[in-house]
Amino acid sequence: MALLRSYVSGSWHTAADEGVPLHDAATGEEVARISSAGVDFAAALAYGRTVGGPALRELTFHQRAALLKALASHLREHREELYAISAKTGATLGDSKFDIDGGIGVLFSYGSKGKRELPNDTVYVEGAVEPLSRGGTFVAQHIATPLRGVAVQINAFNFPVWGPLEKFAPAFLAGVPSLVKPASSTAYLTARLVELIIESGLLPEGALQFVAGSVGDLLDHVTAQDLVSFTGSASTAQKLRAHPAIIRNAVRFNAEADSLNCSILGPDAVKGTTEFDLFVKQLTTEMTVKAGQKCTAIRRAFVPADLLDDVAAAASERLAKVTVGNPTAEGVRMGALASLEQREEVRRSLKALLDAGTVVFGDLEKVEVVDADAERGAFISPVLLKADPERTEPHEVEAFGPVSTLMPYTSTEQVVDFAARGGGSLAGSIVSADKEFVREVVLGAAPFHGRLLVLDADDAKESTGHGSPMPQLVHGGPGRAGGGEEMGGIRGVLHHMQRTAVQGSPAVLSAVTGRWVTGAPRTEGDVHPFRKSLAELKIGDSVVAGPRTVTQDDVDHFAEFTGDTFYAHTDPEAAAANPLFGGIVAHGYLVVSFAAGLFVSPEPGPVLANYGLENLRFLTPVKVGDSLTVTLTAKQITPRIDQEYGEVRWDADVTNADGESVAKYDVLTLVSKEQP
Repeated sequence: MALLRSYVSGSWHTAADEGVPLHDAATGEEVARISSAGVDFAAALAYGRTVGGPALRELTFHQRAALLKALASHLREHREELYAISAKTGATLGDSKFDIDGGIGVLFSYGSKGKRELPNDTVYVEGAVEPLSRGGTFVAQHIATPLRGVAVQINAFNFPVWGPLEKFAPAFLAGVPSLVKPASSTAYLTARLVELIIESGLLPEGALQFVAGSVGDLLDHVTAQDLVSFTGSASTAQKLRAHPAIIRNAVRFNAEADSLNCSILGPDAVKGTTEFDLFVKQLTTEMTVKAGQKCTAIRRAFVPADLLDDVAAAASERLAKVTVGNPTAEGVRMGALASLEQREEVRRSLKALLDAGTVVFGDLEKVEVVDADAERGAFISPVLLKADPERTEPHEVEAFGPVSTLMPYTSTEQVVDFAARGGGSLAGSIVSADKEFVREVVLGAAPFHGRLLVLDADDAKESTGHGSPMPQLVHGGPGRAGGGEEMGGIRGVLHHMQRTAVQGSPAVLSAVTGRWVTGAPRTEGDVHPFRKSLAELKIGDSVVAGPRTVTQDDVDHFAEFTGDTFYAHTDPEAAAANPLFGGIVAHGYLVVSFAAGLFVSPEPGPVLANYGLENLRFLTPVKVGDSLTVTLTAKQITPRIDQEYGEVRWDADVTNADGESVAKYDVLTLVSKEQP
């Protein structure tokens, strides 16, 4: 059988020994062998830092985002091949799509978010400028820059595609190279995934490395600039977190571990309601998708005491229709566990759970299977238990398979307490149409959960379900769940970057961030900034226009024309009584309109469109007779890598005759890269 290769230090490495055999989860046949013998882990990390890191940091966020999208499209063309290999892990086609399409979807999502939410630059500017002095010459700005190390990921067996891709995407977008170490039992699928990625030639060299086999002395060589991300058991996470090098160097360590996730049925969701049916369907689906081998699966199902028998009967009826067997056979809805060792682990956990409860559905030792040998393959029956929630076992023992436990509750306070006894969970769900009940449970359970889904008739059709992590949202949880977070949109990107407070003059901050800062030099030339293309426009290019005097006729006309007859603009007596105004004032949007009329250059040119305003604040009332001047300054320039134009953010400051700012805001325009 083929010995899986590692990809380290720019080349493929085949171990010198025979390796350990890996087996088809459904048939028991050997499919590959695995060994990392001979891998120089110190050299691999050094290669990532010295080759992969610099190559990634030369790219802007937008360029990295475009590569993620291109990679996602490339992998999508090879899904059928990955599905076929995935079947050997015991996954049905539906399971395989959940894993493979889910992972590809993460790449697409981060590609889109990177282009939409990050600058076309190599530095991320976070938050507003912080004034540090009265005169405005000493200010500060938080920036984020990529760590100069490697993002090491050690993954679990249950999601051999989604697992590595959900960690890789935010690291890559941040500009940090990755080293992927999958769990051995399903590593042959991850190995093919990495081969497809390397063969694509899309990524800079050193951006991705792969280790097939054990981690050896890898962690001995991590530094303060490296990151370690782990998915697996809580006990292993604890050992890794305590590694001397991780402690000594304060290495960023992220863990996603065991999780006794719960689902709570509201008292309103009696038999016959939509919510009752949704709860039962979700429970049985979570038990059987990936044969229950999901870190987000429902392990504890809390049900009002008077509905326990109804839920047990309905769930048993649905589980009885689940066909177990070879995942490639027609009609099979649940395949095998990932390995025979995993099956034995589930059986051991089940026996511990039975000390606190009884079996409602299923058999611990026997299962009828289709087109397979029940003993040679790692098959197990779905098992639904019923237990006393006051016992500790259901809140401490996780059977990582198609297993869940029903438990009764009698009050909102009690079910919140039961939910918390899991010691920290990745995901929980509340199925109820009673908004007050939902609010109490969400607020009570939130400190113990990374994510909470509220499922009801309104969102059921479009809901992604209890067990589906979304790249836009954090995936992690407190306590037993590991105390870490993965993905979470831009939060996940920033995890791989160092936040630094930069203090200096406005001119210095403008130079460092590539954004004009109030107080930095402006450039007023003979050419109006709107006549300049992106190739010609510079940060700080400015135009001062005005003054224009606001008349009573202007205010009256604007009120009549727009229909905005608020009393402060139309009723002198009422306006005079207003403590903020003391008389008639101009409409704020009249001020903004006058400002646009002052700074605009109306002839056709590089400026294609005004597509919005941001951060608008009206600071000083404008009264009849006031004269307005506007200063417009190019604040940020963002070329679009896939278009012939880009975005320009302008700082607009409208002042009165006394120099007081009456309005401040950002004007957003689309501008051609070259002169038309």
